[in-house]
Order: sequence, then C-alpha cells, then structure tokens
Amino acid sequence: MLGNLPEESTSFVGRNWELFRLDRALRKHRIVTLVGPGGVGKSRLALRAAHQVAEGFPDGVAWAELSPLYGDRLLLATVSDACDLADHTPRMPVDALCEWLAQKRLLLVLDSCEHLVDPCRVLVGDLLTAVPGLTVLATSRQPLGLDDERLIDVEPLPLEGPDALELFTQRVLAAGGFIPPPGDPGGAGGPGRAGHDPGGFAGLDGATAARWICRRLDGIPLALELAAAHAARAGVAEVAERLTSRFDVLEAEDDSSVRPERHRTMRTTIGWSHELCAPLERLLWARLTVFRGDFDETSALAVCGGGPLNASTLGPLLERLVAISVLRVVKTPDGDGIRYRMLDTIREYGALWLRALEEDTVLARRHAEHFLRFAEDADREWLGPEQARWYRRISAVHNELCSALDHFLTHSPELALRLAGYVGFFWSCCGHLHEARDYLQQTLDAHPEPGLDRTRGLWALGVTVTLQGDYTYARAVSDSCTLSAAADRNAEGVLAAAYLSGLIDLLTGSPLDAEATAVQTLRAAGGEPFESASRLRCHLVHVFALTGLERHDEARELALRLRAGCVDRGESWTRAYLDYQLSLIALFAGDARAAATHARNMLEGKHGIGDNFGIALGLDALAAAIAAAGDGERVGQVYGTGQAFWSTVGHPQRGTPELRAVREACERQAREAAGDAVYERAYREGASCSLDAGLKAALAPSR
Repeated sequence: MLGNLPEESTSFVGRNWELFRLDRALRKHRIVTLVGPGGVGKSRLALRAAHQVAEGFPDGVAWAELSPLYGDRLLLATVSDACDLADHTPRMPVDALCEWLAQKRLLLVLDSCEHLVDPCRVLVGDLLTAVPGLTVLATSRQPLGLDDERLIDVEPLPLEGPDALELFTQRVLAAGGFIPPPGDPGGAGGPGRAGHDPGGFAGLDGATAARWICRRLDGIPLALELAAAHAARAGVAEVAERLTSRFDVLEAEDDSSVRPERHRTMRTTIGWSHELCAPLERLLWARLTVFRGDFDETSALAVCGGGPLNASTLGPLLERLVAISVLRVVKTPDGDGIRYRMLDTIREYGALWLRALEEDTVLARRHAEHFLRFAEDADREWLGPEQARWYRRISAVHNELCSALDHFLTHSPELALRLAGYVGFFWSCCGHLHEARDYLQQTLDAHPEPGLDRTRGLWALGVTVTLQGDYTYARAVSDSCTLSAAADRNAEGVLAAAYLSGLIDLLTGSPLDAEATAVQTLRAAGGEPFESASRLRCHLVHVFALTGLERHDEARELALRLRAGCVDRGESWTRAYLDYQLSLIALFAGDARAAATHARNMLEGKHGIGDNFGIALGLDALAAAIAAAGDGERVGQVYGTGQAFWSTVGHPQRGTPELRAVREACERQAREAAGDAVYERAYREGASCSLDAGLKAALAPSR
C-alpha cells in the first residue's frame, strides 16, 4: 500500500466547500484537475484532500511533485518513483508502469503540471486506459485537456468570511509577530479601502490594518504569507503602509493587458516583497533559482557564492529568506541536514532577475560543475564509512544531477560522459536504471573519443543493462569495455571490466567462467582487496562463483574475510552481498539460524541505500532460512513481501541460479508445514501490506 504523501508542515485554513466538492468529484470522476493561478493554494488543497480521501483507496495514494522537472524526460521516472516502481527491465517505462498499476486501486496526485501539460495529458490518458482502478488528481494553472476531465477552479480565500484574515493572522503569529487587537493601535493601522491616503494609518488598530491587507491582496494565500512574513518583523501597520505606497506603481509597471488581475496581484506581491529585501538578499534569491529541487547550504555556497556572497554571509541570508517566506525548510526523512526549497511562483520571479543580471549562463555552468564534483566525491568515498549516506545524497539531488547532465550534453559532452559514468552505478543500484541507461547511451554517443571516461561509461552502462536482464546487449557492452580498458592501460579500468564480465557470467549460469575472469584479473593486478572499489567488486564475484561451484568452504572463508574488512571500513554495499552469500552457504550447510541472521543483515544494508532489488534477494534468502527452521506460516508472509519487492523491480524473481532450486524446495516445505490455506493467507498478507511494513515484519526476530 502506497503512502508517500508529504507532511502538512503548516496549519490549514478554510476551504471546507472546496474540500467537499473535491471529495465528491474524486468519487465520481477518474481525472480531476485543480486549476488556478500560481500561489492560490492548489497544491495545499490537493494535499489536504489526498490525506482525507486516502482511506477510500485500498492501494494508497502516490504523490508525484513535477515542479522540479525541466522537461518531460524524467516525467515517467518521477511518477514511477511515486508509485514505488523501480523497474529493472528493458521494457518501455510506460508499459512497466501500466503493468505495475494494473490491478491496483489508488489515487495518483500529479502536482504542478502546468509546464508539462502535453506530456501529462498523454501519460494520464495511457494510465487511465490501462488501469481501471486508477484515479488521478492534478494541479495545474491550465487544464490538461482530457476527455471527462473534471475541472475545479481554485479561488483565493473569500474576503467576506474569516478565512483570509485567519490565514494571515496565523502566519504572522507563526513567524513570531503579533497583531494588536481591535481598538489598540499598537503602532499598526490600515485604511478601510485600497488606495487610502497613507497619512490615515496612524490612528487605526492592527486588526483593521490586517483586514485591509487581506483585501488588498485579494485573499491569495501565498501573497498573504509573504505579507505576513514581513509583518512579523516590521508590524502590520508598516506593511499596510508599504503596500499602499507601492502597489499602484508596481501594478502599473506590469503588463495588465496580458495577465489576469489575480496573476498581477500575485506577481505584484512578489515584486513588493522583493523590493523590501536587502540587495544581498535579492542577489541570493536570483541565484538560487538555478536549483530546481531541494538544496543545502553547501551546494548553495558552491553554486551561488562569489562577490559579497561568501561563507560568512550566506547562512544568515538563507535564514532571512526563510523568514520572509522566499525559501522553505524541507524536512529530510533521515534528518540528514537542513535543506531548502523555493516555490515555483517565487522561483519564476527570481529567474527573471537572474537573466536581467546576465548571470543565468554562468550560474548554469557553475551548477553543473558543482554536481560533477559532487559525483566525483561520491565515487571517491564509495569504500568508506559514508557510503550509505552518499547513496542517500545522490538520491536527494537526482533532479540536479539530471540538470547538470543536460547542460553538459549541450556544452561539454566530455564532462557529460564523466558525470554519467560516476553516477551510473549509484543509479543502477537504487533502481534508476532507465535514466542511467538513457544518459549513458547519450553521453557515449556524444563523446566517442577513447579514454578513461569512456571505459567508465561503458562499465556503468554494462552494469545497468545487466541488471535489466538484457544479457545479449550487456555482453556486447562488456566486450567493448574490456577492449577500452586494455587500451587505457589502467588497472582500475581492467578490474572494472572484469567485474562486469564476471557479473554477466554469474547471472547467466556460468560460475566457472566468472571465477576464471576474477582470479586471473586479480592476480595480474595485484594489491589488496580494499585498495579500490573495483578490486573489491572482483573479489565479490569470486565469492559468488565459488558458491555457484559448490566450493562452500572456500566461499565462506573468503566471504568472512572480506566482510570483516567491510565492517572495519563501514562499507555496506559489498557487505550486504557477502551476507547474502553467507546466508546461502549456511542454508546449504543446514544452519538455519545463521542463514536467517545473515539474510537480515543483508536486508538492513540494502534498505539503508534504497536497493529494492537487493531487498528482494534478501527476502528470498530469509524465507528459505525460516522454512528450514520449520515456521511455514512466517515463510508465507516473508515470501509474500518478497514478491511485493520483486514486483517493484518488474521481475517475478531474479538473482543467481543457485537460489532458484533452494527457493522452490523451501516453499514446498513451508506449505507442507503450515498447510496450503494458512500459507496462502500469510502470503497474501505479506504481499498486500506496505513495503516498509512488510520489511519491518520480516526483520523482526523469529517467534
């Protein structure tokens, strides 16, 4: 069951009628689109509605935020991620998504479709045709244009009721300010109507000024939040004064002939807020628009620093932009530092200033170069204690890496290939196989010159297509990688090519060939296993090959030695696969307890880096170990959860051939122990619960 809805980070005010209409529309229509100008509250309304109607969708709610996307290249990948699909097959991504959703009843929310209206229309049309149990809720500044699309216009908060004033008041209080009560001027005031003489403010109370601000801003939620952020510092009367003195001028400067009034009000409010910023705040606002998604202070300094923006000034400026609602602080699932986000409407305004400053080209280059260095750092530290954290960090900046790749493909194909080679393995291990394959093939075509970057790119592409099960193409890429590495005369490239060749041999049932390749290459290269990542991966191939050749004592001895080195260094990816092999070896030796312990260790490691393929493998090994211990009902639950994870990667089961016979034998044993009816019920329970809940149950100690 899906459940990836963002948290509601601020209070929700009003909108009862809209929520009632939306609830009714979602019961009757399969495609509902909330339409309205930027800043009117479409996303917030959709989020509240999704939380309220979630129980009506047995397979949950998937939330896909589209605002960070530059174009439609990552649209399918973003929607697939939201639906917990990390397809490992070479199929067309839309076919994989349709198949994954085919039997589900769920709500898919597509937030911020306005810049992708045409591709969203096509995708939603395909999904609604192929998935009878799917309902789609979209937010957009314009309709998607689908047949049977139910449109709901999202209006500003009504001025005749309490909602606009309540929102403004709550945001002022949340920002640490206050609004003097009626009858108390408290330094605040405001006219009773727009355009009132500013000299008339002095004697009016803060509540009157607040009501005037709400009317002047037409009840538009984002405009009210921006004004409230300033009012918390300067006072409500001061904000009313400034609005009165500047709005007419700013609106006159806008092109009212081509922009509806509410669009002009929102844009004018942002312009007014921009004017109130100090020069350095305005400069940072403009420069930060180069980021499409979340970012941290380190990236902000690397990309936007320069001139007066430096390490000592940037932190306070970020805090100031948060305080005035230009930026929002984003909570990360693992608490891995503070990240920031800029809303689309505010980013669009800042981007205009960036172009006016003629810094947009320079910032795009600096952004791409920063994320190339970021990827280089991730690769360099792959063997260290920060490995799992780097996987999470690579995942967090996925859109920024794609943006950097797109920039380099246009301006520097050599650097595009270098970046794709560095991130390709991370992406392949975390389920982004389609993006990895697409970018690697493009960059290899764009930069055909030989060299270390090409060898690395071929290696990463080979791993990607191997994990997709496209073994014929993988072998061709592997052969090219081997030739390229030999021409480079670089030991690391030769080891990487050997790992790729051995991996293909293992997955196609040729452990003897895998062993020969690994042993010969390691002997020629010399050195210790932990001198480089490729050496360690070749040793891992050797362990797998020994197990496949039933030389279990040798495999166990080597696996334990390598595992100890991984533990010493805090390395998790190789350690998890070593635990997988040790689990199999223990199974073959009849030690069910040890097999279960190693399988759970593997699952914890793979969960830490978000590797659903590895989790599925580990669940199969764990289920086999539990079957050997005689708990048939528990086996059904774990196999059911394993099947749910296999489904997320598009395969019924995969992995090394030696597990297949073990799995089949253990399943028969479990059915006999529990009985078919009990086993099937447990299997269905494991397969139908959420992935996180199923994995948590599997990791619990045996009863």
